[in-house]
Amino acid sequence: MDERMELFRQMLDQDLIQMTLSGAIDPGRAQKVKVRPVSIRGQLYFQETLYRENKVFHSNHQREEMLERLLDYMDHCFRQAQMRSGAREATVLVGKKGKVSIRCRNCPEDGAQKQKTTDLSHDRRKHYILQEGQPVDFLVELGVQMHDGRIVKAKYDKFRQINRYLEFIRDILERLPSDRTIRIVDFGCGKSYLTFAMYDYLHRLQGRDVQVTGLDLKADVIRRCSELAVKLGYEGLDFQEGDISTFQGADMVDMVVSLHACDRATDYALEKAVKWGASVIMAVPCCQHELNGQIRCEMLQPVLRYGVVKERIAALVTDALRANLLEKSGYETQILEFIDMEHTPKNLMIRAVKTGTMRPRTGVYGTKDQEAMDRLMEFLQVNPTLKELL
Repeated sequence: MDERMELFRQMLDQDLIQMTLSGAIDPGRAQKVKVRPVSIRGQLYFQETLYRENKVFHSNHQREEMLERLLDYMDHCFRQAQMRSGAREATVLVGKKGKVSIRCRNCPEDGAQKQKTTDLSHDRRKHYILQEGQPVDFLVELGVQMHDGRIVKAKYDKFRQINRYLEFIRDILERLPSDRTIRIVDFGCGKSYLTFAMYDYLHRLQGRDVQVTGLDLKADVIRRCSELAVKLGYEGLDFQEGDISTFQGADMVDMVVSLHACDRATDYALEKAVKWGASVIMAVPCCQHELNGQIRCEMLQPVLRYGVVKERIAALVTDALRANLLEKSGYETQILEFIDMEHTPKNLMIRAVKTGTMRPRTGVYGTKDQEAMDRLMEFLQVNPTLKELL
């Protein structure tokens, strides 16, 4: 308690950039809390943003009151706190048995940081994990940033999307091991903007020991990514040419990523993740053609007669059934909106976190859930690949 209180006291000042509490113990009370300093009538306050049941609540508190609220949150609501000031980063982790661990590191100071002052206005520009004005080697090499940290105008959407992806990873960080190397496989990595971002975030910003493997079918893409990883000195990042369904390059994986793997390739990635017992799965499916060719339902014929409508319904049903099958396999699963890297309309991300044993007979996913899913598949006359694989 004293260590946490002292840390919070040190970080709660006008130099705080942002503090995030996550890993909800009681989601009914709060799913996430963010804290940042604001100036109100010339006095320093701390604005608390609380997320609960798709609603957001804002409140402002003086320093001592905010300190008490933070300690209460960490005692009863959250297992993790991440915070950063202009010169320091810190993480507080609370284990299931109540053991508290604290990690702190000093942030390297460059010219941009020396000149930067914390914006205390209510409506300030969004604070990204990778910040504009602070050059990051892989972003410079991939043409997203200039050498002085400015974002290339044509790549600003990509910069924003990379940061959105890192926010998804930040939310599940506590589910990844902190006492050994984190093993990650990225299926269908493509040009690997997000693969490099994931490695940089976990290794450089979080200080974790990671081993990331990117897999893709395109030999030229894998060659370029491998050359860049060597150039940047990213020793824990490697790329391999290969097919998801036949990949045999790992015995144990903590996190499986599959972004825009086409059609049934997503199912093979999910199957491998489940059979590895991966703690975290993040998949953004695309080109869900399989059920579009299967779906038959007389009741829905007036809707399914329109090709584009049938295609979208089939895609949504495909991902919903995938999420249910992951739930059945012992994962807490969400379907979230995610904007892909080519600026197409929003896609859906399936994010799954392992909660217990594989295929529980009772618990979160029970007999009634299975029966309901079976009735739906019979009603639509579909048999998804992932069901057969699992």
